[in-house]
Amino acid sequence: MEAGLQKQKRMKCFICNQAETVAGNSSVLFERGHLHLTIQAVPVRVCPECKEAYVEESVAANLLRQAVELARAGTKVEVCDYMQAEEGI
Repeated sequence: MEAGLQKQKRMKCFICNQAETVAGNSSVLFERGHLHLTIQAVPVRVCPECKEAYVEESVAANLLRQAVELARAGTKVEVCDYMQAEEGI
């Protein structure tokens, strides 16, 4: 799990405002034109009440980088696991 998620301060859910989020994992779906990409095991903060998931900025940037790389490679449909970014990238 991302180090930032482990150290993050308490965060109340913005959607339901009923509970504090907890560390977890989720899947993220990207669709553009003919590209259908699902990335699994993405580190997130999840509300235990409404199940809303929140992704940290560094994780979101890494997800977009992975999606762009797969799209440039000509990928049409792909399901893969989240890969943490190498430090300094």
